[in-house]
Amino acid sequence: MSHVEDELNSQPECWIRAAEEAERHRGALPAQGERVAIVGCGTSYFMAQAAAALREAAGQGETDAFAASEFPPGRSYDRVVALTRSGTTTEVLELLARSRGGARTTAITADPATPVMSAADDLVVLDFADERSVVQTRFATTALTLLRAHLGLHTAAVVADARTALTAPLPEGLVDSTQFTFLGRGWTVGLANEAGLKMREASLSWTEAYPAMEYRHGPISVTTEGTATWMLGEAPAGLAEQVRGTGGSWIAGTLDPLAELVRVQRLAVAVAARRGLDPDRPRHLTRSVILAS
Repeated sequence: MSHVEDELNSQPECWIRAAEEAERHRGALPAQGERVAIVGCGTSYFMAQAAAALREAAGQGETDAFAASEFPPGRSYDRVVALTRSGTTTEVLELLARSRGGARTTAITADPATPVMSAADDLVVLDFADERSVVQTRFATTALTLLRAHLGLHTAAVVADARTALTAPLPEGLVDSTQFTFLGRGWTVGLANEAGLKMREASLSWTEAYPAMEYRHGPISVTTEGTATWMLGEAPAGLAEQVRGTGGSWIAGTLDPLAELVRVQRLAVAVAARRGLDPDRPRHLTRSVILAS
């Protein structure tokens, strides 16, 4: 079993622990009414998109998500939350340094022995969700679970769905698809973006991701026999029928959207195996992007 397989299979237990620790970390996480920016790179950026949409929809306050390298200078926030598994990503550390003395900063990380520990005002260490694989799975979803629990949006049903996602067979023939599109709405747009990234990283697949209502505005033109369109969350009316009408496969998201992402992680590993790839060693990637000064 690859590291990524072992790590993605441990997600239900990691989510349980993160939810249990949410109250302990309450002081480090955004308070109701704060104006918040959540930042990250790669997978962490897509988790930031999901978390920001969840928080704002819950009425907790204005919340934006940015790639750390694209944080708008001069914009005012009460708190900046940085998601960083490694704690060493150059863009995140530079942003935290620039924010010092302004917005209060929180880092959610997996490694307590890294520069981010002294770069942020407040810290949340999820070391039990750290990973050996370059490809992120459990840290990303555990960090998002912590934030969902902080908002009161995590339930035992989410964990039950994750267990189902790990055991239920994937749709027959899906691993042989030539192209994968992932769709989301609201907070699940970030999950769709992450699903596409996971497939690209682990299996070198041609993947795309869109807000579901945007799919009719052009992207559906590439859908045909042999392609797969996967909806994370509730689909817009009539979209499934339109996709099936192209000859492409439609995969409905029947589980909690975060558990659906676990199913996509399994698919990425399965496609990698079919193609003879090692999902622990994605091409041209490293665990952390550290740029020379």
